[in-house]
Amino acid sequence: MTNQFKLPRLYDMAVIVNPDRDHVAVAKQFIPAQTHLTLEAPVTGSEGEERLTVRADVPAGHRFAIREVPSGEWVRQYGHPFARSKGLKPGDPINDQTVASEVPQVSAGEIEMEAPHLAPWEEPYPTFEGFHRPDGLVGTRNWILIVPVSMCAAHEASQIALQAEVRGLYNRERMPNVDGVVAIPHDGGCGCPNAREGAAIPGVYEATLRMLAQHVRHPNVGGAILIELGCEKTNLAAFDTYFGTSDLGSLYGKPVHRLSIQALGGTRATIEQGLALLPELLATADRTQRSPAPASALSLGLECGGSDAFSGMTANPGLGEASDLLVRAGGRSVIGEVPEFFGAAHLFAARATNRRLAAEILEMLERYGGYAARAGHSMTENPSPGNRAGGLLNITIKSLGALAKSGSAPVQGVMEYGEWVWDREDAGVYLLNTPGYDQLSVPGMVGAGCQIVCFTTGRGTGIGNAIAPVIKISSNTSLYDHMQADMDVNAGAVLTEGISLPEMGRTIFEQILKAASGEQTRAEENRHREFALWNVEGLWL
Repeated sequence: MTNQFKLPRLYDMAVIVNPDRDHVAVAKQFIPAQTHLTLEAPVTGSEGEERLTVRADVPAGHRFAIREVPSGEWVRQYGHPFARSKGLKPGDPINDQTVASEVPQVSAGEIEMEAPHLAPWEEPYPTFEGFHRPDGLVGTRNWILIVPVSMCAAHEASQIALQAEVRGLYNRERMPNVDGVVAIPHDGGCGCPNAREGAAIPGVYEATLRMLAQHVRHPNVGGAILIELGCEKTNLAAFDTYFGTSDLGSLYGKPVHRLSIQALGGTRATIEQGLALLPELLATADRTQRSPAPASALSLGLECGGSDAFSGMTANPGLGEASDLLVRAGGRSVIGEVPEFFGAAHLFAARATNRRLAAEILEMLERYGGYAARAGHSMTENPSPGNRAGGLLNITIKSLGALAKSGSAPVQGVMEYGEWVWDREDAGVYLLNTPGYDQLSVPGMVGAGCQIVCFTTGRGTGIGNAIAPVIKISSNTSLYDHMQADMDVNAGAVLTEGISLPEMGRTIFEQILKAASGEQTRAEENRHREFALWNVEGLWL
C-alpha cells in the first residue's frame, strides 16, 4: 500500500501506474481504434519491446488491456483488483462489455497489517500565520458567524449577513484582521428525531446541535450570533440543556449573542437587532491579529469531487504526499466520504495503529452499506455519470484512486459525524463518517475542526465552504487551463511536465501554508460559501 502510488511510467499516449502488476493502461488522450503502441520490457516481461494494437476507440481517461486476462480472473490497476475479466486480450477496451464490476471482499482477519512510519520532520518546523484562540486552537480565518439553530431561522441569518455587506458594516481597510460576516443557512433542526436508546452514534437531533455549536467553537470564527424561531425542537433552550450552559461564549472564549425571532416580534426586528450587534462583534474580532503558529496546529480536510481517472494518478496521490508532510510536522488529516472506500477499505485499514481499529473501519463501511440498502440502494451505484465519463468505471476503481488522498501515514482513529478532531491526541490520519456528497462532506470535516480543506477534481467543481478556505487541485492540465479561475494547483503537471509526486506534494503543502496564512483561494475569491447538514436518520437503525 505504501508504495502503490509511486510516479507512473509515462508513455506518449497512455499511463501504466504499476508496471509490475497492472493489467491495464489509462489513455492520456483519445486513442482511435487500430492505433499501434509500443510497450517496454518491464510491462511485457520480455527482453525487448512489444507492440500492442488498441482494438477499439479509447477516450481520454479510459482504460485498455495491456495483458491477457482469462475470463473470471481479477483485473488490476494500482496493483489491486477492481473487476473480473470476461476474457480480456491485449488492446481490448475496459468497459461493461469486457469486464464485470465486482467489489473485492476482505475481512478484518484477512487484512495484512502494516506498520507505517513517517520520518520525523527535520528542523526548522513549518509554520503559518494564524489567529490564536483562548482554547489553544489556531484559526486560518476570522469570521463573524450567523447561525440559525433551525431551518426556521435560516432567512433571518442570511439577511443579516447580506445586509451587513450591503450597508458596509464591514470594511477590510478599517478591520484588516476580520474576514467578514457569513451565515450558514440550512434545512435542518426544528422537528427531528433523537438517537435511539443505546445507539453508539448520534441521531439527527444530537448531530445538529453538535455541528452548529462546533461551527461557533471553530477556530476560524471570532464571534457569532445564534438565532432561533423559538418553538423548534433545536431551539436555544435545547442548546442550553445539551451543553449545560446558556453561555457558549464563555465556554468557547469568544462573544456569542442570541436572538429569538418570536420574542423580538418577527423577521424585521430580528434582522435589525442582529445588524445592531455586528459593530461590536467586528471590533472585538479585529483585535485578534495573525501571529506565527506551527503546522502541527492544523487539521486538514481531504476531499475529492467530480473525479476522473487521472485523479487517482496525479491530484489524489499528490495530496497524499502533502498530507504526509503535515502529519510529519505533527498535524492531522481528516478524510471523509465513506462510500468511496468500498473496494479499497482493507488497504486503508491495514495502516491502522492496531487491529481493533482496523475492524472499526470495516464496521463503519458495513454500517454505511446497510444504511444505503435500507433506502433501496447499493454502494455499487456510486460513480456519477461525470465520473464514468472521466474513466471511473466502478466504485472499486474510484475508491482505489480516492484513497490516495490519505497518503501513507498511520491511521489513528475513526470519528462519527459531529465529533471533534481536536479531542484526539495523536498526529495522523482520521476517517470521518460522512456521505460522498461534497456539499455535506466538506462541512462535516470543517465541523469536526478542520481549519482548511484540499479538494481534488478531474471534471471541475467550484464548491467552497462558509468558514474554511478550500484549495482546488486539478487532476489534469486541460481542466486547469479551462477553469483557471476555479483552480489553485495543477496536479496534471505530473503527467504533462514530468513533475514527481513528492514535488507535487511539496507544492500543495506550501499552498496549504499560504492559504492558512491568509492567501485567498479561488473558491473564496468566487465567494463559494456552501454549508449543509447531513440528515443521519437511518444510519443508526
